[in-house]
Amino acid sequence: MREMLTYLATALPRCTSPAGRLLALQCALRADTRGLVRLPAGLLRGMRLHGRTEAWEELAHGRWLLPPDLRAAPVTVQLLDAAVRDQAPGRTARRRAAHWALRPGPPALPGATPPAVRLVALVLAAHLSPRAAHTIEMDVLARLCGHSPHQTAELLDRLVASHVLTSWQHRLDTDEVTWVLPHGHSARSAFPRLS
Repeated sequence: MREMLTYLATALPRCTSPAGRLLALQCALRADTRGLVRLPAGLLRGMRLHGRTEAWEELAHGRWLLPPDLRAAPVTVQLLDAAVRDQAPGRTARRRAAHWALRPGPPALPGATPPAVRLVALVLAAHLSPRAAHTIEMDVLARLCGHSPHQTAELLDRLVASHVLTSWQHRLDTDEVTWVLPHGHSARSAFPRLS
């Protein structure tokens, strides 16, 4: 999952919205070897992207995919980035990762959580470690989420306010962000093995 998030951070235009990044992640993880993706309407509704053309338009404008017919069910998408076709691990592991990316918990995010907050939670969940304190560099976190460090800090505050995180801290001398999950939530239960 980390590798896919890193790939998307470099492959997508910097101005891609969090909704566009989450959509691109699902497409990349669900693509076949020809770059074709079929997304059921229920999945798009669950992601709060059903009928939202702006995320598709962003990705098409960035020449990452061909604009799909959003009236069709399922929505079929052709990805244009050849790197998506040569991904490792295999398709089964990527499908498990795609499913996990929808609900990376614990704890689960409320259904109305905005895409920007969901994306930060997903990146943090992908960077959990077996240790009690989890870390990532602020520059890396901000780049993977497509935000400035200041915006990322505000989104981390929202995760604390909604009790998804107990706390977080940014050490300016090392640029490390550390965060703590609520009591009783472990890295093992938060991030299942995908390989």
